[in-house]
Amino acid sequence: MPDRRTRHLSRCLADAFLAGAWNEDGLVARARQVLAPGPTWIPPLARRVLDAYHRPPADRPRELAAFIAFALERTPSPEYGRPAIRRWLLPELAMARRRWPVPELSSVGALARHLDLGEGDLAWLADARGLERTADDERLRHYRYMWLPRPGGPPRVIERPKARLKEIQRQLLHEVLDRIPAHDAAHGFTRGRSARTHAAAHTGRHVVMRLDLEDFFASVAAGRVFGIFRTAGYPEPVAHALTALTTNAVPVDEWAAVPRPAAAALVGAHHRLGRRLATPHLPQGAPTSPALANLAAFALDRRLSGLAAALDLTYTRYADDLTLSGGRRLGREAGRLGTAIAAIAREEGFRVNDRKSTLATRGRRQLVCGIVVNDRLNVARTEYDLLKAILHNAARSGPAHENRAGVPDFRAHLLGRIAWVQSLHPARGAKLRSQFARIDWEK
Repeated sequence: MPDRRTRHLSRCLADAFLAGAWNEDGLVARARQVLAPGPTWIPPLARRVLDAYHRPPADRPRELAAFIAFALERTPSPEYGRPAIRRWLLPELAMARRRWPVPELSSVGALARHLDLGEGDLAWLADARGLERTADDERLRHYRYMWLPRPGGPPRVIERPKARLKEIQRQLLHEVLDRIPAHDAAHGFTRGRSARTHAAAHTGRHVVMRLDLEDFFASVAAGRVFGIFRTAGYPEPVAHALTALTTNAVPVDEWAAVPRPAAAALVGAHHRLGRRLATPHLPQGAPTSPALANLAAFALDRRLSGLAAALDLTYTRYADDLTLSGGRRLGREAGRLGTAIAAIAREEGFRVNDRKSTLATRGRRQLVCGIVVNDRLNVARTEYDLLKAILHNAARSGPAHENRAGVPDFRAHLLGRIAWVQSLHPARGAKLRSQFARIDWEK
């Protein structure tokens, strides 16, 4: 590995090479501007760079610097010498090929202007140095933290960005990420698709198999997010800044406050979650995380869709919920298929949570995202009966009596639940609306 001085020299030369015309004379002249004295190995180095890069890698200054460092390490020591850096040129960076209509941001300065930030403010909010991890004062942090108990698993850690960062993340979501399509198999957090469309793909099938991905957001590390922004065409420095704006590492003291599970079977899952949260990852609570998680799972969706097609199965994914459905063959080969899916998930950076895997035939209630799919889309009978009882009691005793959870807008809450039932089963929804109409909201 190159030493620190070689890496520093290589970065300086890479920026100089990218600061003007891409030909031998230009590269040599700019290298001699930045180094003193001008070493004799500059022309051979320039030719080697031009042989490797016929066009300027204007979106890849770090890659170019790594190539130069590699070349310098193989230069004979007397020739290599130790030239001093006397100035530093600013490179002329550019977007790579844009596959999607994302905003053109060729430099960190352009990103700052696009977000209406000064470059210092951008550096502070991006926190590329990871100061969030060790900051003791909550005022110096960009996120607020809370944990929620989770049945059958370690607590769920919520990382909520503060107002300014959240606003920037929403802007990036709408102006960048919404323009990059997820895989067709992804139904969560995707315009035009929903839990309903996810479930509808599996109605009337003999066997429905469901698997769950462990710590879906936390499993997506910063390196994968960087790859998404690079694939979108952003130069390395811009992709690095965008990655820093959309990932986070949980402070040590916040994770220490999360209770360890009492069940021995959950200790391993708790430990894995802690390791994931300790390094930059997609924070659960940031507006950008669902879209980035979908894009990070693109290769997983592509491979599982291909596997399903080869076995005459249907595959869809809603966030961390993987669902496959098909005929009796699926029931016979579920064990081998589950093993294959777990292996593919590992190769793609995810882990299947075996505790939540289920297999249901038509003789049992088949649920996908809480929706019954045996013959047609339907709400679970227990959910329907509970809502019907709430409406009946609210009409008899008054809505305040039934609002035991203290929901702020109980009326809108009930209407939303009724609308959900009606979207799945119109006749049942109509009955619930009739009961709702009998509630006296003045009580």
